[in-house]
Amino acid sequence: MSAPALKAPAGPGRNPFPANWTVRLIALLLLAYVVYACAQMGITWHRFVVGLHEGWRLLSEMVPPDFHRRALLLQGIAESVQIAIISTVFGVILSLPFGFLAARNLMPAWVSTLARGFIALCRSFHPVIVAILFVKAIGFGAAPGILALIVASIGFISKLFAEAIEEISLKQVEAVRATGAGFFNTMIYGVLPQVNARFIGFALYQLDSNVRNSTMVGIVGAGGIGGTLFTAFQRFDYPFVLALLLSIIALVMLAEVFSQVLRRAFL
Repeated sequence: MSAPALKAPAGPGRNPFPANWTVRLIALLLLAYVVYACAQMGITWHRFVVGLHEGWRLLSEMVPPDFHRRALLLQGIAESVQIAIISTVFGVILSLPFGFLAARNLMPAWVSTLARGFIALCRSFHPVIVAILFVKAIGFGAAPGILALIVASIGFISKLFAEAIEEISLKQVEAVRATGAGFFNTMIYGVLPQVNARFIGFALYQLDSNVRNSTMVGIVGAGGIGGTLFTAFQRFDYPFVLALLLSIIALVMLAEVFSQVLRRAFL
């Protein structure tokens, strides 16, 4: 059987990389819209230069950082960590059933559609917006922040978990069903072993994300170091603001290191 013929090389007068005018037109339209949007929002070069000058002045007022109020700073960090851990634990636990219900290869169409609609609703709003709603509903404190991050965790983990389930091999599921196992045993022994590693990875990523988000929800009164940061800004206490910002950076970096350690331990 003869080998397939190779495509003849382009001639000396032919461009081997022809221009894609459709892509160029889309890029041109996108660039034109960006220019139009900047003009509509008043974004000008003069405003950018003035902003750089004001930003430099603000940074100069922050230096050196003020770490004298360590008790207040550590209290805010501790509350942010607690919010992140509690919301991740409950978010992961609640994401399991929603992930199963949203998997289209395991559930009827109407069940998976309803579950996916709820997951999309959880993902529709930024955690800060959800935190504002919970603050208005139950008052200030850590509880609104925890509830807001639980909603965010469900929206993220459930979606990825459902997509991971849809990629599994159904042969193992059918083998477990053939033994006479019920629905829950089929899920535990037929589905979870195939997605366990990915689910742990999703949970660890969400923990890292919740640590960052827990520093933001406090700005709207939902607990954590964000509330301390917002109060310091209102008092124009910029050296303490820099101390808080450096502490938040250190907290996020430590959370990243802790997440990597857990990944090596479980994956």
